[in-house]
Amino acid sequence: MMRYADLPDVVPIFPLTGALLLPRSRLPLHLFEPRYLQMFEDVLKTPQRLIAMIQPNEVPGREDDGLHQIGCAGRVTQFSETEDGRYMITLTGMSRFRIRREIDGFTPYRRAEVDWTGFERDLGAVDRDPGFDRKTFFNKLSRYFEARNLDTDWDTLKEAEDELLINSLSMLLTFAPEDKQALLEAPSLSTRRETLVTLIEYALRGGDDTEIMQ
Repeated sequence: MMRYADLPDVVPIFPLTGALLLPRSRLPLHLFEPRYLQMFEDVLKTPQRLIAMIQPNEVPGREDDGLHQIGCAGRVTQFSETEDGRYMITLTGMSRFRIRREIDGFTPYRRAEVDWTGFERDLGAVDRDPGFDRKTFFNKLSRYFEARNLDTDWDTLKEAEDELLINSLSMLLTFAPEDKQALLEAPSLSTRRETLVTLIEYALRGGDDTEIMQ
């Protein structure tokens, strides 16, 4: 189990629009660009094996590739290599962070000095949501799935613990990038659930729902 003291000051960052990684959740990634293949090989040489996922922050009129200030670092917990040299990897979310500054260097991928302060609970026990009304939540969720012609294993979904359920839906459902960022930055599981419900209700009322590939 990783400890707060084990977290490095500098991490490689992987900007990816719409991709959301949360603590104790898993995110599959397909790496094929040369810079990210190099990043992956370098990461495997470190004891923490961390890749920091973060969303680009596209500001109209600004040409530089800006980033949101908060992301989430994941540990490489599984990977396989294809015959043509690509990698299929799985990141397990460790902790969120704030970017202090980007690091100039000779790597083809971006790196940043980060601050883990304020997210110490991310490395702790599974979070709980004591105010979670699962019956009402699943009623809304079933309407959302029906409206989008989605299917799922409802029995498995209903058996999932609060954190696994809320985080998995936050990562998998198709919301706009700024909505994904709001789910990431939620200070507690209860707040994330409330944000998720708000997004589902907005979508059911006919709000725009931008499709995102993760």
